[in-house]
Amino acid sequence: MYKRSITRKVKSINFFNVKKNIGSLPRIFISSILLITFFYAMPIITNFANNKNTAFENNSKAVLAYTLKNGSNGNEKGDEFLNEQDLLVDIFSLNDLETDTVRLNASTIKQLFEDTKYSLKEVRETKLVKPVALTLLPNEIKMIESTSKRKDFFIQIVLPLILKENNNIKIDRKRLFNIINKNNNTNLEKKWLKKKYKQYGIPSRDLSTLKIRMDEIPVSLALAQAAKETGWGTSRFAQEGNALFGQWTWSGEGLKPKDADKNEGHKVMKFNVLQASVRAYQRNLNTHSTYREFREERAKLRDDGKPLDSMRLSTFLNKYAETGNQYVEVLQKIIKQNNLQDFDDAKLLPSSIELESLI
Repeated sequence: MYKRSITRKVKSINFFNVKKNIGSLPRIFISSILLITFFYAMPIITNFANNKNTAFENNSKAVLAYTLKNGSNGNEKGDEFLNEQDLLVDIFSLNDLETDTVRLNASTIKQLFEDTKYSLKEVRETKLVKPVALTLLPNEIKMIESTSKRKDFFIQIVLPLILKENNNIKIDRKRLFNIINKNNNTNLEKKWLKKKYKQYGIPSRDLSTLKIRMDEIPVSLALAQAAKETGWGTSRFAQEGNALFGQWTWSGEGLKPKDADKNEGHKVMKFNVLQASVRAYQRNLNTHSTYREFREERAKLRDDGKPLDSMRLSTFLNKYAETGNQYVEVLQKIIKQNNLQDFDDAKLLPSSIELESLI
């Protein structure tokens, strides 16, 4: 493209040849003006072309947790900038899963819950949750007229996903404490630690910081935030993008809010599977500098031998949304009205081949 432009420019300059009745001084002057204009315009044209090309790039891996509600990189004071590829690689792997499975409708999912004898009433009594891991929300959830039934249905879908991610953290945390309590560590343990330092954004390789960050999110708090951010699974972002927690992105792949400018502002991050959304949400609360006080309070509860209190910890999420303290009040209201703390000590049953065959 540029070669053709230069060729045309040369032809226009050749217009000023000796065969024309124009003096040498005017020819030199006009040629100089054209050359100056050409070299001045080239950087502008180049920048325009580059911007035009990058506007259509898929940067879904460039941002996830660290574009949530703000544009900072999310590293705490004293931490150098880390590559998000290192920090969120396990989320990328989940988000890159191609879901060729058919979206199950609400009636099929309800039948699945009945076949596996999975009900919230039983969960509240036994504290045991069937490992029914769905990848997509049913479109018909918004058509369930009964508010209580719609809420219960949403909780049944999201609860196993939250417990699964908490289990992953619990396993990692147990391994971390085993390493801390040893005088010498094996090469395999050192390699694992190096991976977790990257995953939790700790370039200083401080074990105490890793212990604080590598911890669970109370189930009732996660359920309340998912309910608030998706309208109990009915929002466009939840239905089209599996976005359970309203995570924002400025440059990644996502859904544009209807009232937002097409060329400016944020998008809501899209996920291929619901599980990736839950993992990204937990990683965000566990690493972003905005939620450092949340993590410190959680660590105090651990040190005091107390259970993780969602009502207490929710007060440190006033920066999660623009509404601030009002957002916290809404979360606490959702937790209380729906008795979500009943699920804080729930356990996820091991998966089985029989169950997987039903999904």
